[in-house]
Amino acid sequence: MPCRSLVWFKRDLRLRDHAPLAAAARADAAAGIYLIEPDWLASPEGSSAHVAFALEGLDQLRRALAARGLPLLVEVGEACHVFERLRARFPFDELLSHEETGSGWSFRRDRAVAAWCRRRGVAWTEFPQTGVVRRLPSRDGWARRWQARMDAPPVPTPEAFRGAAGLPLHDLPDLARLGLAPHGKQLQGAGEAPAQATLASFLAHRGHDYLKSISSPLRAERGGSRLSPYLTFGMLSMRQVHQATVAAIGAREEITVRRALRGFAGRLRWHCHFMQKLESQPSLEFRNLARATDGLREGEFDRERFEAWCAGATGYPMVDACMRSLRATGWLNFRMRAMLVSFAAYHLWLHWREPGLFLAGQFLDYEAGIHWSQMQMQSGTTGINTLRMYSPAKQARDHDPGGHFIRRWVPELARVPLPLLAEPWRMDAAQQRAAGCVIGRDYPAPLVEEKAALARARDRLYAVRREPGARAEADAIQGRHGSRRSGLPSTTRRRRRSATPSPQSDLFK
Repeated sequence: MPCRSLVWFKRDLRLRDHAPLAAAARADAAAGIYLIEPDWLASPEGSSAHVAFALEGLDQLRRALAARGLPLLVEVGEACHVFERLRARFPFDELLSHEETGSGWSFRRDRAVAAWCRRRGVAWTEFPQTGVVRRLPSRDGWARRWQARMDAPPVPTPEAFRGAAGLPLHDLPDLARLGLAPHGKQLQGAGEAPAQATLASFLAHRGHDYLKSISSPLRAERGGSRLSPYLTFGMLSMRQVHQATVAAIGAREEITVRRALRGFAGRLRWHCHFMQKLESQPSLEFRNLARATDGLREGEFDRERFEAWCAGATGYPMVDACMRSLRATGWLNFRMRAMLVSFAAYHLWLHWREPGLFLAGQFLDYEAGIHWSQMQMQSGTTGINTLRMYSPAKQARDHDPGGHFIRRWVPELARVPLPLLAEPWRMDAAQQRAAGCVIGRDYPAPLVEEKAALARARDRLYAVRREPGARAEADAIQGRHGSRRSGLPSTTRRRRRSATPSPQSDLFK
């Protein structure tokens, strides 16, 4: 019987190392489809910047596929409804896609599509594209499985397809047609070619000072990989990045360069390590991983503090500079992201869910598995990680010693003397007049007093952690989600409560 294949592009907008495309090349007739779904557009963590980035990548992908004979449809609608309509024109009997570990709405969507495929007799094959393992029984041995996947040869790129004929290829919609407002962000260029160029420049020269660059919001703009949006939207595969990095390490003789690139290579593993948590426990997007912390913050959510944090108007210059930069560009280095979450969780005592939704919409590289794991880890609700309480003033002194980042994004403070820039409320009245910045008028006074806020947060969280039930729960969480750094099964290792390395660190940022 003839085989008619439909390739469902999700977060894999590329030609190279693409298993569904390779499978479709063997079909008697094939087509591709990308869905712009109402649930995505309406999701609280979504943004028009995400859609714009995807559309730019789709435009390039569609032309590349057309040159190989494969039509790529871009349809707006709910997945099952679109598939049902499409079968009237193209009665596909095989649906091919990559596995996806995404937000709750995509998980519900995939379950509905699986049920639809069963009803219609369509064989749906999902291929892995990261180190995340479906239905993983235990974390023991996960690292070896990750390594095996990453070291496997990339999937060859098909040269030609037997494309289905007569399918209507509509123009790509723009944001206005989708009912979305302009995003106003200064985005990286989307698509497979910019992704490959960004990877090449990082490995060839930008990443050579990687370990020294990634903590600074200024230096990380160049010295960080800037690959995270391309991995999020699948314009690069994790395997491509891993293998290119290993090759670059092997080609260099300089010890410092090899060390820098090895540091980056380690973060690729952490990327998948944190995504695996959401795959194994989807509820962590919505509720505290450590249930002992339930109710600790939820009933005390201060809306005014939250809105000031979102606006970059907390009175803490490094926090405000980071938030304003993020809102303008869609990017921020990892350490500053962690500081934003820590400040919301400990200084402002905000439960992580609403800040997490806001940040998800700002991050161009929003990756649900990493994002929600990090929101909980930086908020102290995992039960197993050290509480990380960042001092914004110390972060400013350590990572913006010249004050360039703060002055760039908080121009109200442009004339504040450098010794007082991280803590402008310490200026006396004469200094404020000389700087043209009166605290409480030109720039906000601090929302909270730092020492008192952190002492209160620390006392409340450690009181919960000392409870017998919380300790037993932490053991269970460590056994289910903890890293296996020793290579031994979790039952043979001592319980670890120290912080684990940062997953996105700057792979990511």
